[in-house]
Amino acid sequence: MSFLVVFFFFTSIAIAQTATIKGTVKNEEGKPIEDVSVTYNQKGTTTDSNGRYTLSLPANTEVTVIFSHIAYTTLNKKVKIPKNRNLFFSPKLKIKIEEIETVVVKDKKDDAQGIDKVPIETIKKLPSANAGIEGTLKNIGLGVSGNNELSTQYNVRGGNYDENLVYVNGIEVYRPFLVRSGQQEGLSFVNPNLTQNVKFSAGGFQAKYGDKLSSVLDITYKKPKSFGIGLEASLLGGSLTAEGISKDKKLSAILGARYRNNSLFVNQKDIETNFKPSFTDVQTYVSYQFNNKFSLDFLGNFSLNNYKYTPVSRETKFGTISDPKALIVNYRGKETDQYLTLFGALKGTYLVNDNLKLELTSSAYNTQEEEHYDILAFYGIGTVNADFGSDSFGDVEFSQAIGSQLDHARNDLDALITNIQVKATLKKDKHLFEFGAKYQLEDIKDRIVEWEVIDSAGFSLRPPNLLPSNDEPYNSYTGPIVPFTSVRATNNVQINRISGFGQWSKSTYLNDTQLWFNLGVRAQNWKIKAEGTEEKGHTVISPRAQFAIKPDWKKDMLFRVSGGYYYQPPFYRELRDSSGMVHPEVKAQRSIHFVLGNDYSFKLWNRPFKLVTEAYFKSLTDVNPFTVDNVQIRYRAINNAKAYAVGFDARINGEFVEGTESYFSFGYLKTEENIDNQGYIARPTDQRLKFAVLFQDYVPNYPNLKMYLNMVYNTGLPGGSPSYADPYIFQSRLKDYFRSDIGMSYVFKDAENTTNIKWLENFKEFSLGIELFNMFDVQNSITNTWVRDISSSRSIGIPNYLSGRVLNLKLKIGL
Repeated sequence: MSFLVVFFFFTSIAIAQTATIKGTVKNEEGKPIEDVSVTYNQKGTTTDSNGRYTLSLPANTEVTVIFSHIAYTTLNKKVKIPKNRNLFFSPKLKIKIEEIETVVVKDKKDDAQGIDKVPIETIKKLPSANAGIEGTLKNIGLGVSGNNELSTQYNVRGGNYDENLVYVNGIEVYRPFLVRSGQQEGLSFVNPNLTQNVKFSAGGFQAKYGDKLSSVLDITYKKPKSFGIGLEASLLGGSLTAEGISKDKKLSAILGARYRNNSLFVNQKDIETNFKPSFTDVQTYVSYQFNNKFSLDFLGNFSLNNYKYTPVSRETKFGTISDPKALIVNYRGKETDQYLTLFGALKGTYLVNDNLKLELTSSAYNTQEEEHYDILAFYGIGTVNADFGSDSFGDVEFSQAIGSQLDHARNDLDALITNIQVKATLKKDKHLFEFGAKYQLEDIKDRIVEWEVIDSAGFSLRPPNLLPSNDEPYNSYTGPIVPFTSVRATNNVQINRISGFGQWSKSTYLNDTQLWFNLGVRAQNWKIKAEGTEEKGHTVISPRAQFAIKPDWKKDMLFRVSGGYYYQPPFYRELRDSSGMVHPEVKAQRSIHFVLGNDYSFKLWNRPFKLVTEAYFKSLTDVNPFTVDNVQIRYRAINNAKAYAVGFDARINGEFVEGTESYFSFGYLKTEENIDNQGYIARPTDQRLKFAVLFQDYVPNYPNLKMYLNMVYNTGLPGGSPSYADPYIFQSRLKDYFRSDIGMSYVFKDAENTTNIKWLENFKEFSLGIELFNMFDVQNSITNTWVRDISSSRSIGIPNYLSGRVLNLKLKIGL
């Protein structure tokens, strides 16, 4: 009912007084076009510097509106608008290819490289539990999946969270080491309000990008062209963005501050807690243009995540309809975590001439992380009333205490990563040469003190692989009492890395067929020095290639093929085994990529659409096996496996509703690994099927009232096993993941919509919206809690559910 009230409140405001058509005219890159002639019957107007236009039309009469410009193809649109109504229409005009041939090369360059351009405005509008660029990738990125709405991490084509490169303005950024669950993550490094361009590649990327196995996310922050302030506020937190430029146009700066609180989601879970999360983030990007040749940029970030968690009790129902059960848990103790990260980068760019550009970048990243908890849990299994006619249907009638568990941790980590790199870009005729070299020093100080004691029916459980085992209560055990799991280690590790790349690109024509070529190679040498171990050095060489062709067909198609050798030299997390010991001898994992893709642009209902399909195969050797618990990855720190990944991705996007762009995507993946030649089994990231929808709509007569729908379905992942389980014995899967979020907003004013309301005169943008997360209240699970009972010699897996249905209000203001 409340939703309907909001709906009719918005629609009642939206009634216009004149019959008009209005909107913004853009090119295929999404940039506004100035001086477009918008006419009907030799009457009309032109677009302003922002591409906006407003044209009055006779009501209840079908007329043809003509959009024309000297550099773009003419577009005709038939409309019939009722009396006292507005129609919002924002067309995209195509460049006249025969007049501006070079623009065609530029427009198709990213497609030829297998780079997805993600629209930043769509990212800002998408309703998501963890709104941002990573959340949007899970919907529209090829091969991207994620089963945790509270996490910013994602898997790409069988890889794990650590296999994805993230760049901001050409500078690699990192994520915290110790985070265990999505609800601890808080904010992503990337701030969408500061972002201008988002590019993504799911594999087969060029040598200029770094050494990872799966994907590249390439973010460009914007340089302001005028003064502006933006404010967003919701029940989940808020953000403030300020930007400006000096009078002489040399100095520009943008600042973004964000705050987020996940309590609204956690309170929907089946665990009663006192939960106090606080996620704060401040970023700035400053640029100074000394002259036409030299500029200096600074990127800075401060992030502080405080996570305080005091569980009280838990009641989780599981089992079958005929035999429903419940896990009853009472807690004592608390968890206090803190993640402080500081990042700064300075970048100088020098244009030697029109053909040669040099860049020098230096950056430093520091993370200080604390994970401290003492939590005692008393648990039992209860019987649930399954009598539909009973007044106490669904209540727990009887519970039997079967054990207790004490978890303790005092984990502290301090990591400092500094680097300096130089890049050169040389253009000669139709050839493009790019070179780069980088030196990086990683200094990690890590202390791990973590143990777990389990008591079942009054008897302490010993580790499963520790002999002699106890079979209490049948026979008394007189040996020493030891924790079920225990890790104690102190590590001081330094890693020195020297890497470099060189690549050549060319775009040319064969008759009227357009061709793109790219050949490149990367190399990296690194030395690992860990306290108490011998220093080890490693070297890898990574050749890569891309080829694309756009035939001279009536159908607008582009074909591409890419591949090469991709290495992932180990980071600190990959060097540390389950006991906390560091292994400098661990080698880089290797993956041979092969990607075949096709882009098909076409017209449907006289509106633009695009179908993208890709098939891929990866052959992996020197694999470092891992397990995933929520978002925490635990490596074996040994290269004793080989693996493969094969799959197919497809996405269609276009104006399913005129004037808006929507996306429908599908993915199939199969990935398996062979550990110690025991045979192939599913990897922890074997996400077999994925379906995703991002749909945008608006009310035709009230275009200011907009709707956004976000839906994701993923088949279940292998997982949920006890941490000590043998993967060759335990191969069950978690249940399928399905989530649907919907948002509605009324835009009072923005760049495309003006208003006569007086109090809005000083605003550039003003909108109010409502969001409903997990619309169908589906119980998705990410892990299992395992309870053990000595008396019955059994272990029971209880699903840990993610967030339920949540309602959120959102306000957006621009000055």
